[in-house]
Amino acid sequence: MAYQNSNNKDLKKTISGYLKYWYIFLASVALFVVLAYLFIRYETIPEYRVSTVILVQDKDKGSATSDLESFSDLGLIKSTRNVEDEIGILKSSSIMEKVLRNLSMGVTYYAQGSIDDVNLYSENIPISVEILDSTTIKNYYPVVITLKNDEEVGIKISESESDFSFYNFNDTINKPYGSFRIVKKVQKPTEFMEGDIVFQFTDVNLLASDLAEKLAVDPVNERGGLLELSLLDPIPQRGKAILNELISVYEQEGINYRNQLALKTISMIDERLQLITGELTDVEKNVEQFKQENDLTNVSSDAEMYIQQATEYNSQLADFETQIAVLNSIENYLRGSNAENTMVPSSLNIQDPTLVGLISRFNDLQLQKRRMLETTPAGNPLVVDIQRQLTTLRSNILENLSNIKQGLNITKDNLQSNSYRFQSRISKVPTVERGLTEINRQQSTKQGLYLFLLQKREEEALSIAAPVSNTRIVDEPKAGAFPVSPNKTSIYLGSVLLGLFLPFSFVYVKDLLDDKVQTTKDIEELTNTPILGQIALDETNENIVAKEKSSTPIAELFRLIRFNLKFITTGNENKVILVTSGDKGEGKTFFSTNLGVSLASSGSKVVVLSFDLRAPKLMSYIGMSDEFGITDYLVNDNIEVQDLFLSHADLENITFIGSGRIPPNAGEIMLHDKIGVMIRELRTLFDYVIIDTAPVGKVADIFALGPFADATLYIVRSNRSKKDSLKEIDQIYRGDKLKNPMIVLNGVNIKDSYGYYGERKRR
Repeated sequence: MAYQNSNNKDLKKTISGYLKYWYIFLASVALFVVLAYLFIRYETIPEYRVSTVILVQDKDKGSATSDLESFSDLGLIKSTRNVEDEIGILKSSSIMEKVLRNLSMGVTYYAQGSIDDVNLYSENIPISVEILDSTTIKNYYPVVITLKNDEEVGIKISESESDFSFYNFNDTINKPYGSFRIVKKVQKPTEFMEGDIVFQFTDVNLLASDLAEKLAVDPVNERGGLLELSLLDPIPQRGKAILNELISVYEQEGINYRNQLALKTISMIDERLQLITGELTDVEKNVEQFKQENDLTNVSSDAEMYIQQATEYNSQLADFETQIAVLNSIENYLRGSNAENTMVPSSLNIQDPTLVGLISRFNDLQLQKRRMLETTPAGNPLVVDIQRQLTTLRSNILENLSNIKQGLNITKDNLQSNSYRFQSRISKVPTVERGLTEINRQQSTKQGLYLFLLQKREEEALSIAAPVSNTRIVDEPKAGAFPVSPNKTSIYLGSVLLGLFLPFSFVYVKDLLDDKVQTTKDIEELTNTPILGQIALDETNENIVAKEKSSTPIAELFRLIRFNLKFITTGNENKVILVTSGDKGEGKTFFSTNLGVSLASSGSKVVVLSFDLRAPKLMSYIGMSDEFGITDYLVNDNIEVQDLFLSHADLENITFIGSGRIPPNAGEIMLHDKIGVMIRELRTLFDYVIIDTAPVGKVADIFALGPFADATLYIVRSNRSKKDSLKEIDQIYRGDKLKNPMIVLNGVNIKDSYGYYGERKRR
């Protein structure tokens, strides 16, 4: 809880330290608020936010080009399209430059006002300036235009020319700053134009860079293709025109890019078609030559024909071999031993009519012979004649068989040769088919690629004839009803904060650089020496402020110190108090006098000694003579202590002892033995002995009085004593060089203190 109270006090102290300068804060804030008003009024131009929403499609399926899909199908080109890339294109300076040139914004118009100029939009004024040679244009002084009549117009440079030069509308005007002409938009511009118009040539490149930087392009959602375009412009109508033209140029650039790509694609396709046409012709010739070499028309049908022919030949060979075998059988039979008495077998499938007739005649004769032998003996002439005929027929049959067999063998050999030939062709069919398949595959590939390229060429040609944009306007450009820039609230708030910050910085730096003691906290941070109390700043210019009946705050503070002193020195019968400081002017004489008066007002007997023998001020401070005093006592043995006592007419119970004449050897006198005698005697006569000594920071006189004192009060003057002066009392406290050293803070501003009241100012 105590820690929290300490923090609260520190906070209060910090705040009060700044509140002392409230008038500076108030003046600073008022000044900056006025400056903010003047800045808004005369230095800023109200700007309106103009915005639109467009849809940027990732893929335009209605276009034949479709983001290079034509060649992505071939694997030749890989193309992607994303919203981030389109944002970069929209914000590019090159597109913005084209927008400005299309809108003829190389010239800026405004009307001269009494205080500030007013921007004008070219569409709202009855004239326009057309640049004839952009290479000669310079960003020169503003040019003033005035209308003399419906036919003539005058111009002059506002900064350097006093008289107008008059020209007819549409005349070519050649000036050092450019070549241009002034065009009348309406028949009677004087009816629509009041006062003069000022124009100035603008560097389109710089303006485009500036507008591109100010243009905001943000996705409406994370996954979609909606983009919001926004721009700040003093003239809403001009901002709408810029956004509309930006979208138009963006669309046209996309179309031009796709058309250019399509033309290059068509050119490349034509080159490829020419090459493929030659390759396809070569492949077709190879097919023709291959078929001619292998005697082919169609591999499948030819193979079937070969197999059919071979089968037929084999069947015929089998038939001929059967016939030959039959003939061989008949021949063997006829050459056998019993051939004359038996019948010849049938020739089966032998279709030779001669052979058939001979065998038939032979068999008939054999039957006739058998019938005759049954009734007629073998030697019968008829039987012999039949036998003779049979022998002749057998010879004829054998001869006929030989002829037939020879013919069959010849035919068989021919059939065998043909069969071998077709078997050879059948065996070559797989090889020929594989070769023809390879050639046909090449032909099919070339032909397919040829047809594909023809199709793509037609698609690209159609895409050029009917271009389709990838962009669609969702919301037309709209301007806000009120300007968004300048933000008056932010400017005024910033001016107030700046008005507070500068005084705050001044006070903070002032306190940071301040090397003087201000409060008891400064003392506590620099030394562990106890603090007896503090005295408020005196403004009355009175020397005695602690009188008995006085109820002033400063008198109350002396009473509080009196109480603290009695509490700290409890147990001592008589008290000898040394009062010193780090330097002169810190109020030790003021404190010594008023502490003695305060103690005397409580009924105590008090004596105050002026022991600053080098620069005594005590007696003159209370308006008494300092010609006789301590130095006289020390150098003259005939003078008693009581002889030094001086009383003040207005003060009771208090005695003063002056310092006497200033000695030339004050340091040696301070070591005189009679000093101890005097102080011991004063102890017996008074309740309190207060000794106003020389500053401890300048001389060492106080250390000669140290052994006789019960307490040492070190006076520190607020806002005057330097913090380095506390090192002296800290060394005294740590080294125990003087008894009971304590610090009294004098001249404290009541606003900087806690619980103390009243405000006094000390000389």
